[in-house]
Amino acid sequence: MPNSAPALKAAILAELGLDDAEPLFGQIPEDHRLREALPLPLPPAITSEVELSRHLRGILAKNRHCLDNISFLGGGCWQHHVPAVVDEIVGRSEFLTPVWGTPSSDLGRNQAWFEFTSQLGALLGMEMVGLPVYSWGCAAGHAIRMAARITGRGKVLVPAEMSPERRMVVDNYCAAAGAGRAIEVVAIATDSATGRLDLGDLDARLGADVAAVYFENPAYLGMIESDAAAIVEAAHKAGALAIVGVDPISLGVLSPPSDYGADIAVGSTQPLGVHMHGGGGLGGFIASRDEAIYAHEYPTLLNSMTRTAAGERVFAMSLMHQSSYGAREEGKDWTGNSTYLWAIANAAYMALLGPLGFRELGALILRRAHDAARQIASVPGISVAHPSGFFKEFVVDFGGTGQSLDAIDEALRVRGIFGGIDLGARLPGREHQALYCVTECHSPADIDRLVTALREVCA
Repeated sequence: MPNSAPALKAAILAELGLDDAEPLFGQIPEDHRLREALPLPLPPAITSEVELSRHLRGILAKNRHCLDNISFLGGGCWQHHVPAVVDEIVGRSEFLTPVWGTPSSDLGRNQAWFEFTSQLGALLGMEMVGLPVYSWGCAAGHAIRMAARITGRGKVLVPAEMSPERRMVVDNYCAAAGAGRAIEVVAIATDSATGRLDLGDLDARLGADVAAVYFENPAYLGMIESDAAAIVEAAHKAGALAIVGVDPISLGVLSPPSDYGADIAVGSTQPLGVHMHGGGGLGGFIASRDEAIYAHEYPTLLNSMTRTAAGERVFAMSLMHQSSYGAREEGKDWTGNSTYLWAIANAAYMALLGPLGFRELGALILRRAHDAARQIASVPGISVAHPSGFFKEFVVDFGGTGQSLDAIDEALRVRGIFGGIDLGARLPGREHQALYCVTECHSPADIDRLVTALREVCA
């Protein structure tokens, strides 16, 4: 590498006040670091593109994916149908190739972004929507930091049983809120009887130091928070903001967060026409009311419409100066641009569905998920923790089968089925339980195949 020359390395270390480079790699876990010499002899060099292509295809062929298997995995990256026209639009050169972020590269991009923010705003019942960030977890982290800046407080309440991956991202954002401005993250218990937030525990933890209450609807474990309005009211009574994480696909059948008073809404854009891409393809949105107190705390790019002096309608960025694009390290927060292409996919998908399509899709998912839960619960030794009141995900308890989840999942994979997420490895007290997801991609025959396989495996 160009900076590997001894004089350059010495200059960099001197600037950092270090004697050697070892402290720079401290964040890499010890078991990820090579401490011994590479085994010799090394494999022979691949000398042609033909051989390299064959080699890489051989590696990729070892993967088992959701096109060739039935998947009941969810938890943050879900298998939803992506219409072919969405891929066609995303692949158009005026969207695929521009330099994202520079006005000179706008070939209709700003108008498409305006359609994305407008449609998502209509779905959420909120007037202001920023361009997407990297993930739902990043959106939640940004929103919590927004709330801390608005209220001047330093604590946030979050569900104890939220996605562990999302919780780690939130913890990271809150710990890195700035020197002397770290945000304390406090967990709210789950009511074991309902699977929803424990309102008594919420009330006990609210106080004058709480900047925001963050909860999800539907929750990570699938349950619909029927007490959402009460949660928001409790937050407001304590002077805190209410931030709600939502699955946008659910909003064809569930009330939007604005209906129960949420101040900021966040969530994933991946269900809106984006493939899973091997676990990638994620994006997160932030939305709020169109009020200055929120608008001036957005870290994201904001898109708007105006007219030129000649009366021509144009689309452009607004409040650019407060973002990291306009103010660099002095911006409200740092945000990247890797998900802006997905906003085009999201806009195309939402336009295709329309309000009636969202209602029909939401109703179909509700019907199939609850039907699947009933059939799974009919298998001896298996139960569903909360058999109603969920959207597309639900908790399946295998405690009565006498078998480990690892053994059950391996047996399902042999039959071409990916079982649910093992919760015992992720959440305390959820041993022998798995989170199953059912969407419009799961036909009645797919559910029958799963139930038949479970009867065989757990017999």
